[in-house]
Amino acid sequence: MVELGFTGPSRPANDHRFLSVTDGDTPNIAMAVRMVSIDTPETHYGGAPATAQAALEQARTRLQDGTYEALPSGLRDYLISRITPDAAQRHQAVGQAAAEAHTAMVNSRLTREDGSQRKMAVIATGELVEAKGRLLAYTAPWYAGTASDPLPPRDDPRRRTFNLDMVAQGWAALFVIYPSIPPSKDLSLLLTEADKAWTEQRGAWAQAGPDLLLGYEYRALIKLGTRTLTSPEEVIAEAYQRVCVDLRTLTSVGVYGYYQVPPQHRLWIWEKDLTQAARDLPITV
Repeated sequence: MVELGFTGPSRPANDHRFLSVTDGDTPNIAMAVRMVSIDTPETHYGGAPATAQAALEQARTRLQDGTYEALPSGLRDYLISRITPDAAQRHQAVGQAAAEAHTAMVNSRLTREDGSQRKMAVIATGELVEAKGRLLAYTAPWYAGTASDPLPPRDDPRRRTFNLDMVAQGWAALFVIYPSIPPSKDLSLLLTEADKAWTEQRGAWAQAGPDLLLGYEYRALIKLGTRTLTSPEEVIAEAYQRVCVDLRTLTSVGVYGYYQVPPQHRLWIWEKDLTQAARDLPITV
């Protein structure tokens, strides 16, 4: 046995659809991409709208009756105020609209002038694969760089990522999670577009209003409403695992203070990564 004293990165196995074999060491698989730095409303999470709404109502009851008294009162009040009678229906309707907007955007920008299709550029991040087995990446049109499909100049809007444009159109909320943080110039552009989309109430907010539950809020509330209450603290710990940093002040507002920061100024850090993030970033935790 050879002992090198080193263990490389490892992740659990995930199931992917096999497509073909190119050669002896190259199988081709279908692999979903989780577009980083953004979050869109859900289309199916929590079940059909009526089922999801019942889960949200149960979450509200638990938030009001003291079940989740371990959560700060400010966060409880904030969440209760956003569980409207049509919260699930509006959330899923906007999720479907976001999917349609993404589809239209991809179809348009991957189509060349002669009607042929470009490939999609996939720009992977430092943290490559998330828990569900999806590749963490930015996506954009792939230009062949030929006379018939020249690469546009660096700052040409045609080279923008789909991640950025989903935020700019208001169909995705900003959702930057350490360590998958864009370079400074790209981050500044992303924050600028996120601020415009929020302040001008574009896309999702134009359709559903400013009290729309964001994707991560919706998922957390579904968990609060559906999980077995053997231990409310364990349910809370499952629903809230990321620390929020206010990008305006570079100061942490903790796991439960995100609602005090406008959506376009939130940076997220997994609790397990907080110590390292404090070394890597100019933040106060």
